[in-house]
Amino acid sequence: MQIDRINIRNFRRLESASSAIEERETVFVGPNNSGKTSATAVFRCFLGQRKFRIYDFSVSKIEDIDAFGEDGDAEKLPVIELDIWFRIDPETIEFGRAFTLLPNLSEDFERLGIRLSFGATDPNKLRDAYLGTYPVQGDEPPAKSLSHYLTLDSNLARFFEVSYSSLEESEGEVKAAGLDQSEGKSLLQSLIRIDFVDAQRNIDDEEGHRANKLSSAFAGFYKNNLDQPEIAAEAQQVIDENNERLTEHYAVQFDPLMVVIRGLGVPSVNDRDLKIVSTLNPETALRGSTDLLYVDAARNHELPELYNGLGFKNLIYMAIQAKHFHAQWLKTPANRPLCHVIFIEEPEVHLHAQVQQTFIRKIWEVLESSAAAEGEEGLVPQLVVTTHSSHILDATEFEKVRYFRRCALADDDENAEILNATEIHSLRDFQPTAVEVEGQAATEQEALEFLQRYLRLTHCDLFFADAAILVEGAAEKLLLPRMIGESASRLGASYLTILEIGGAYAHRFDELLTFLKIPYLVITDLDSVEPDGQHPACRADEDGALTSNASLKQLLGVNSVAELIELSADQKTEEEKGRFISFQQDVLVEEDAKSLSMRPRTLEEAIAYQNFDLLRNGDLNIGKEIPDELGEAFDTIYNQIKSSNFKKTDFAMSLLATNAAWQTPAYIAEGLRWLEVCLHGPEGEA
Repeated sequence: MQIDRINIRNFRRLESASSAIEERETVFVGPNNSGKTSATAVFRCFLGQRKFRIYDFSVSKIEDIDAFGEDGDAEKLPVIELDIWFRIDPETIEFGRAFTLLPNLSEDFERLGIRLSFGATDPNKLRDAYLGTYPVQGDEPPAKSLSHYLTLDSNLARFFEVSYSSLEESEGEVKAAGLDQSEGKSLLQSLIRIDFVDAQRNIDDEEGHRANKLSSAFAGFYKNNLDQPEIAAEAQQVIDENNERLTEHYAVQFDPLMVVIRGLGVPSVNDRDLKIVSTLNPETALRGSTDLLYVDAARNHELPELYNGLGFKNLIYMAIQAKHFHAQWLKTPANRPLCHVIFIEEPEVHLHAQVQQTFIRKIWEVLESSAAAEGEEGLVPQLVVTTHSSHILDATEFEKVRYFRRCALADDDENAEILNATEIHSLRDFQPTAVEVEGQAATEQEALEFLQRYLRLTHCDLFFADAAILVEGAAEKLLLPRMIGESASRLGASYLTILEIGGAYAHRFDELLTFLKIPYLVITDLDSVEPDGQHPACRADEDGALTSNASLKQLLGVNSVAELIELSADQKTEEEKGRFISFQQDVLVEEDAKSLSMRPRTLEEAIAYQNFDLLRNGDLNIGKEIPDELGEAFDTIYNQIKSSNFKKTDFAMSLLATNAAWQTPAYIAEGLRWLEVCLHGPEGEA
């Protein structure tokens, strides 16, 4: 039996969120403060030792709580809910247990659900107690809000509690049948066990108790293994022998002190005598009197736990914890919970990239060997991993990723500046459409595999970014930080991912970025070609010139360079997708009272025309002397940059090295300013 899906309502950022859970591992990703921790914390509150606090209610629900305090309308009081849906095989013995526990199952015998709710037990008593503490004075409202009252002492625990319901789904409608509280709690314990491996940020706290954290972890694991009679007996024999010797040692060492005590008349003549004995047991011996050492056998040299690397210690700790939790579940003597889930928080802490990439696979090796050793082969938990590591994502199957995206509350404007809610996107639900451009076709599966390969090979941090910028190649990627600083400095406060994908592939990312609702800017080239024959490259201002850029043709539906140039900013913007497409525009070059409109085909041409004066005086260099006449200069620049001898990356590096104040091409500046407004609002807005 396994968890199939969870639905969370009114808990912190998760005002209304749902996520499928995979059979083995599910990986939660997303930017900081996107709700990943909230999705694990709700399990701590309902199934762990953590108590609910008023701040666990979603922001919008605090207003509802306060409104109830004012008008007494109990329907306004919110409830935090966690729905857990399980998938179960009707042919197994565990189904009989589940069926007994949930007699109201619908005809869908492969799914069953339970709802955990945290809400007020008696709204009227709650309001009476609140108004008794903060009475209404005339026409004035109470001095403090109800939500404030619920922060004091144990008020929330006094008036709110967890209740349980069984769930059944019929024709898309979920029906809940209330359960007695003790019955519900017993039911939950029979269905599921939840454990947490927390992020180990302080595993090497030299001054505090964490310095021996691994030793403590080994002790906890050892205690669990004492449940095996043969191990317990052997350990006890060793300890008993040492207890006898220590007791004899104590009698000698404490004898002078005992003489002094007897001289005080203690004990009296008729009382028992005093004796110091050793009472070690295997668990306390390991926990308090045992250290984990790192040994160099060849040099006969030992180092204490504190002196080993953080990553090594963290990896050992997580493996011990996962194995320990799993072993405890397997050895549950009676009524073992049917389902076991281990949440692992940010396992990448202190681990280098290669270990991060293999982490999930290594943890599975530990768990599977543990199950086999207990004769329970195949009986393993589900893992839920929260991470900010692109390296862990590299080794994760695409469909196992759950992307947490910040969004506005249901009652807020979708363009609200502060995003207080989260929606969860399952990449298992993402399916791109087949693509065909100029006779080159890719099926849905091929399109999906392309995206998976790209994200894996580039260690892409797309899932942690506020926005994405898709560029042609290395030159744009090198120059973008400088261009952002000059043209859209507020973007420096955003987390941007820059994807180097070329003009032929931006359209392949369009559906994925739209699915994830990540705003993005496409910076691409006109790539002008002649309209006839084999479509060789041509100057962008040539009559009838076409674009060979697959992304421009696919995303904008325009083939003609002249028509592309005529597109307005609004026509290059797709508001629903959060997308803007930037490509070269005409540049008016003026020199000595003469002027000429030059149309760039590529980034390098655009930089040359935009900074023609620097090119003329030698501050910028394309490896070719620039003729005096503007028309000839236009042709020379075009041919030189198009030639195979021109090194685009070297040109970009020379721009970074120069002290000359070169300008960002206008089309790129326009796109960057669009993205800046998209993320931060118009300049001057709070």
